[in-house]
This record gives sequence, structure tokens and C-alpha cells, in this order.
Amino acid sequence: METNPFAAEDVNPFASGVGPDSKVPPADVVGGKNAAIATIPLDTTGFVETCAAGVVVEEKNWPPFFPIIHHDIAKEIPLHAQKLQYLAFASWLGLVLCLVFNIIAVLVCSLQGGGITIFLLAIIYALSGCPLSYILWYRPLYRAMRTDSALKFGWFFLFYMVHIGFCVLAAIAPPIVFKGKSLTGILAAIDTLSDSALVGVFYIMGFASFTLESLLSVWVIQRIYMYFRGQE
Repeated sequence: METNPFAAEDVNPFASGVGPDSKVPPADVVGGKNAAIATIPLDTTGFVETCAAGVVVEEKNWPPFFPIIHHDIAKEIPLHAQKLQYLAFASWLGLVLCLVFNIIAVLVCSLQGGGITIFLLAIIYALSGCPLSYILWYRPLYRAMRTDSALKFGWFFLFYMVHIGFCVLAAIAPPIVFKGKSLTGILAAIDTLSDSALVGVFYIMGFASFTLESLLSVWVIQRIYMYFRGQE
């Protein structure tokens, strides 16, 4: 009986070895005798992943308990620039703390008869200020330090000056700019002291926090400008 020429050969495609009947050529045949065998690492714990389309995806790793951003100064920023980057990071965290404490102080004022409007505005300031500050000036600075990009440095300087202007206005809290007592500036603190000592104390603490943030921010932009000009 003749054999069927179209019958499929009983070959295991997942076999690890290369036998004499295997149709897969050995490694030293493909690409030459000294051809290297490419291996694909399965570890996905790295901080950067590259998609098939060539798009770099940064793994979110901060804060550790609930990662929402990618942040690794020690590994990605040059050693000589890490101190400045940590100072800028402290400035960004300072702004976040100022806005969060502002919500607490305004909540106390709202419960003491200040109304719900100022509390809602304080929440809006925090929900918009925290992510926008990260997107508009902290992340550009992070990438500028990592790649030494003059364009990203310019973007940082532009929006960091906006940040400083906001902090100074928040420390003053003029009623012509911000409605009522939605920010814990010195003018709002003086006004609340006459009505409630408790609210006044909270507003004075808020004024102190925005003042410290303003001073820190001015110092940070001076240091980064000197670094950018090659004087740091």
C-alpha cells in the first residue's frame, strides 16, 4: 500500500530539542556558527516599557501605596542635578499640602457660618491646582533635567512663574480676585479673627504655609536658572 504524500508528519512543534528528523535548523546554521540567540526578558518590573509601535510608556510608581505618576529621581536624573530636582519636588509637594490645608481651614470657616460656596471653591482650587502644577511645570522640569532640553526648561520657567504668582496672591487673598474667604491669605485671616478666633488661627496657619511656599519657590527658580545658565 502506497503512503499518502499529503499526510501530516507527526512532529511536535513545541519540542525543545532538535532531532535528526526535525525541520527546524540548529542555531549554528541560522545566521552562521556564532549567531547569537535572542532572548526576551519576562520581567515587567522595569520603570519604562516600549510598545510595539515604539511608544515609550512610563510605569507609574509614585506614591508607592497608590501609584498615579512615574517618578524616580535617583535612577533617571543625573547625579549633579538630583539636588535641584528634589528641591523642585519639595516645592510641588508644598503646594499640594498648602491646597489641602486650605480645604481644611475653609471647611472650618464654612461650618462657622462662612457658607458652602467658599468650601466648594477651595475644593476646586485643590482639584485643579495639584494636577495642573504637575503637568505644566513639574513634569517638564523632570524631563528637562533628564534630557537637558532647552525647550522644556523654557516651558518650566514660564509656568513656574505663574505658580509663584498664584502663591503670592494666595498668601494675600485679595477679595477682588478670590471670592470671600476661599483662600487662607492674610487679608482673610485678619477678617476672620474678628468673628472667630478658631477660624482665624487656621487662616493664619494657611497664610504662613502659602508664604513659605512662595519663598521656597523663588529660591528654587533662582537655583534652577543658575543651573540652566551653567553657573550651578
